[in-house]
Amino acid sequence: MSDVTRLPPAEKNELSLGFLKLTDSAPLIMAQELGFYEKYGLQVDLQHEVSWANVRDKLVAGVLDAAQMLSPLPLATSLGVGGMRAEVITGLALSLNGNAITVGQGLAHQIAEHGGDPAQGACSTATAFARYLKSGDRQITLAAAHTFSCHTLLLRHWLRAGGIDPERDVHIIVLPPEQMVDSLGRGIIDGFCVGEPWNSMAVQYGIGTVQATGYQIWNNGVEKVLGVTENWHQNNPGSHLRLRLALMETCTWLSHPFNREQTVSVLSEPQYLDLPPEVLRPALTGQFSFSKGEAEADLPHFHVFGRFQAGFPWRSDGEWLLNQIGDLMGKTLPAEDVRSLVQRTFRTDLYREAARHLALPCPNQDYKPLGQHSENWEIEPGIELGPDLMLSC
Repeated sequence: MSDVTRLPPAEKNELSLGFLKLTDSAPLIMAQELGFYEKYGLQVDLQHEVSWANVRDKLVAGVLDAAQMLSPLPLATSLGVGGMRAEVITGLALSLNGNAITVGQGLAHQIAEHGGDPAQGACSTATAFARYLKSGDRQITLAAAHTFSCHTLLLRHWLRAGGIDPERDVHIIVLPPEQMVDSLGRGIIDGFCVGEPWNSMAVQYGIGTVQATGYQIWNNGVEKVLGVTENWHQNNPGSHLRLRLALMETCTWLSHPFNREQTVSVLSEPQYLDLPPEVLRPALTGQFSFSKGEAEADLPHFHVFGRFQAGFPWRSDGEWLLNQIGDLMGKTLPAEDVRSLVQRTFRTDLYREAARHLALPCPNQDYKPLGQHSENWEIEPGIELGPDLMLSC
C-alpha cells in the first residue's frame, strides 16, 4: 500500500463530498469509517444530497469538492446538456452494476399474465411487457433517476430489447431515487429503474416486483464515478490524488465478501443512509429477491467495487455512454468530438498515477471491446475483466 510520506502535499485537507442514499455510496462512507481519509491526511465532510441534479450543480458551483456521480454525468456536464456546463472529470470509477427495474404489482401481474417470468431472465419480462402494451391502451409511466444516467440507458435498452419504443409506447419521467418507492406505491408511476436499496424496499414492502437487474441488461456496466471539476483538480492535484487513494483502498476492502455485512451495519446508521439493514443487505451481500416471499437469488456481482478493474475509467465505456447521450439528444455526435471529450473527461492517467502508488495492477490500454464476453477474460496477462454482454432478445 502507499507510503503516505512520499505523496505530494494536499493543497486542501478539509473536503466536502456529495453522496446519495444508495448502497453503492459504500466506498465514500466506508472510507470514513475505516480511517482511509484520515490515513491520507484528509478530513472529509460527507454531504447527503437528494438528487443527481443537486450533486452536479453543487459540484460545479464549488459547494462540493468532489462527489459520487452517475457515470454519464461528467460527460453530459462537460457537454453542457441538461443543465449548467463545466468541465467535469473522473480519474476513478467507484462501482459497476447496482441497478434494477421494478414495476408495481398491478403491472407485474399483467407482465406475468402475458408470459413474463423474472426467473427466466430480462428478455422474458421485456417481451411479455411488449405483449401487454399491444393488448391495452393505458398510458404506462416509468421513472429513471436522471435523464443522463445509466438508469435511463438501461431502461431504454430493456424496453427496446423487448420490442418497445421508449419514445412512443411508454412515458419516461425523472424522479430522485428517494421518491421512487413512494411514487410507485401511490400510483404516480407504474415502475422505475433505480439503484439499490429502493428496488429491495419496494419488494419488501409488497409494492413492487423486480423485472430485471442492471447486470442482466449490461454485464458489469460502469455505474458510479468520482467526479471533480477540471478547475478543482488543477488547483488541488495533491488532494485529489490522496482522495483517490483512500477510495481505491476502500474499494479493495469492499471487494471481499466477508466485509459486506459490516458495510450493511455501517450504512444503516442515521448519519449515512438511515435505513433498515434488511433493506440494504440484498444488494450488498448478493442475496437478492425479485418479489416478496420468493427465494433469494445468488447475485454475487450485483455490486462490484474492486474486481474486474472496476475502478479503471475505460475510455471505451466513456465513448459508448457519450454516444448514448447523443441518442437521447436526437443527435449523432462526430466521432472525433466524442473521442476528444472522453479523453478529457475519463482520465485514465489519473487512475494509473494512483495505482502506481498502491502497487495495484492496471491496464496499459484505455479501450476494451464491449459486448463480446460471456465469461471472465484477460485483456492483458494478469488483468482479469468480467463478462460484458448487453441484453439481446
